[in-house]
Amino acid sequence: MKPSPLSLAPLADTLTIVVPTKNELRNLGGFFASIPPELRVLLVDASDDGTPELALRLRPERTRVVRDRGNIARARQLGADLAETEWVLFTDADVAFAPGYFESLAQRTFRPGTGALYGSKAALGSHPVYHALFRLGQRCCDLLDIPAGSGSNMLMRREALRAAGGFDLELTCNEDSEVLWRVADAGHEVRFVPELCVFSRDERRLARGSAKKLLHSAARCFLLYTELMPRRWRASDWGYWSGS
Repeated sequence: MKPSPLSLAPLADTLTIVVPTKNELRNLGGFFASIPPELRVLLVDASDDGTPELALRLRPERTRVVRDRGNIARARQLGADLAETEWVLFTDADVAFAPGYFESLAQRTFRPGTGALYGSKAALGSHPVYHALFRLGQRCCDLLDIPAGSGSNMLMRREALRAAGGFDLELTCNEDSEVLWRVADAGHEVRFVPELCVFSRDERRLARGSAKKLLHSAARCFLLYTELMPRRWRASDWGYWSGS
């Protein structure tokens, strides 16, 4: 990795990257290669394939692994609870951060009322139409002041997360947008910053049907946002993690 043209030391003191992982052997190399070495990474891991051992071999410095077999909402919450920095960047191991992502982040100033930023996600190879539609949906929701975040690219102030009551631990998916709505409802600014982009590197779920995945997310988010989702449905993923 080339040295960063901009010092990331201030960012390294205020940011922890939190990553829920489960059997990510094929993804860790590309993921870690996109993260500057001076930044802290915390993996909350539920793997049985040697992911934690590989992670510590690939990135022995400033990497911590915590084992937990809870759902993804619990993993994200546990990571936030264990982080010792003001900000947490939630992401997933199947993405890579775009070149310049962290330099851009380091140059940003945050008003005291800013609770969260969320960025965009683009195709690295396959399924460009799906990703384009997803970004369009994010922009449309942003115009309506409805955060439409992805857990693969979501920066949050820990204080704002606490004020919102943390992640809904019942949710097995769509926990990302749902928590952003509550951060905004708690009085914190939530901003869409599309130039902060990650690239999707593992499209196995989309390969099973990109239209199905888009409809799945849209339907669940609509029901959650309008509070029309029956309580008994919240813990069901509607088949989202099937085959993972």
